[in-house]
Amino acid sequence: MNIIVVGSGGREHTICWKLAQSSLVDKIVVVPGNGGTAKESKCVNVNPKDCDYI
Repeated sequence: MNIIVVGSGGREHTICWKLAQSSLVDKIVVVPGNGGTAKESKCVNVNPKDCDYI
C-alpha cells in the first residue's frame, strides 16, 4: 500500500514513523516533509509543486 501524508511537522513525522513499521505499507510519500521524515526507511519527501510525482 502507498500512502500520502501532507505536512511538515512533528505530528506528520510521528504518523510516518508509525506507518513505516507496518508490513502492509510499501511507500509513504510526504508532502513536503522534513528532515525527520526523510530519515524513515519507507518515506520519500516530495516538493508540493511536483504534481507529476504526486
